[in-house]
Amino acid sequence: MSRVLVTGGAGFIGSHVADALLQRGHPVTVLDDLSGGDRDNVPAAASFVHGSVVDAPLVDRLCAEHKFDTIVHLAAYAAEGLSHFIKRFNYTNNVIGSVTLLNAAINTGVRRFVFTSSIAVYGTHADLPLTEETPVHPEDSYGIAKHAVELELKACRDLFGLEYVVFRPHNVYGPRQNIGDPYRNVIGIFMNQILQGKPMTIFGDGAQSRAFSYIDDVAPVIAESVDGDAFLNDVFNLGADQPYTLNQLAAAVADAMGAAPNVVHLAPRSEVQHAYASHAKVRGVSGRRDETPLADGLSRMAAWVRRHGARTGARFEGIEILRNLPAAWRV
Repeated sequence: MSRVLVTGGAGFIGSHVADALLQRGHPVTVLDDLSGGDRDNVPAAASFVHGSVVDAPLVDRLCAEHKFDTIVHLAAYAAEGLSHFIKRFNYTNNVIGSVTLLNAAINTGVRRFVFTSSIAVYGTHADLPLTEETPVHPEDSYGIAKHAVELELKACRDLFGLEYVVFRPHNVYGPRQNIGDPYRNVIGIFMNQILQGKPMTIFGDGAQSRAFSYIDDVAPVIAESVDGDAFLNDVFNLGADQPYTLNQLAAAVADAMGAAPNVVHLAPRSEVQHAYASHAKVRGVSGRRDETPLADGLSRMAAWVRRHGARTGARFEGIEILRNLPAAWRV
C-alpha cells in the first residue's frame, strides 16, 4: 500500500483523513506543528513528526528518509475572513508551505499529491450551486492562496509528471474540531458560546447561506483518492448539498445543545453572502453516499463537545492590518 504523508494530521480534518487511510491499510506519517491541532488527535497507528511545512530542511529530510508515495496536504491556516488582515502569515503558511512540500515531492519521487483547497476560490456568484466549471475569482487572501496552489499543481503535472487531486471542501464540522478558535468554524464557535453561557454571535443579519458538511462524509473520500485513479489530475467540490442560513444554523445548533436560541448580531464583515456547491462530479467518481442530515451531525458533534467542555482559544498574535478589522476580533 502507498506510504502516505498527511500534513496537518493532528488537526480536525487531517486526523480523520489519517484514520480513514489507516483503515484502508496505508502506512501513515503525520506532520503537524500543533499550532491548531492536538497531539491526542493523531491516530495511535500513525507515526508523528512535530514540525511545520514551512521548514524546508525538515520537509526535505522527512521525504528523503520515508520515500512517500503520496502526500495528502491538509496543513493550512484556514481562517478565511481573518486572512485579509494577516496576508503575510497567510501566504507564508498556505502558499510557501505548499510549495515547500511540492519541491520535496518532486525531488524524492512522490507519485501523487492530494490537496485540500476550498470553495473560497469561487468568490461571489449568483448562479448557485457552484460547480467545478464555475469561474474562480477568490475575494479573500485565503481563497487566493488556495487557487495559487491549484495552479501550481497543474504546472507541476505538466512539467514533472506529478499526479494531483484537488478537493474543494466547505464548512466541515464534527468531533475533534477546535471549538475554541474564535475566527473559524462557525458551528464550533456557536457550541462553545453556548457552553460558556454566552449568546451566539453572527456578523450581519444572518441571511448568509452555506452548506455544512459532516466530517464522516468528507474524510473517507479524500482517503479514497490516494489509490483511486478515477480522481487523477482533477478538481472536485466536496461536502453537503443543502444550504442553510446562519440564522437557521444557529437555531439548529441551539436545539442540538438543548439550549434556547440566543443570538446577537454584530456589524457585518466582508464575506461572500451565499456559497454552496454541487457534488455531482465527485459522486460520479466515488459513488453515491448518503449525506448526514444536519440535525444528526450536530447531535453527534454536540455529544462530543459536552464531553470535552468549553475551550478558551487564544487570540491571533500578530495582526498585520488593523484597518477595517471587525471590532469583535480586536478584543
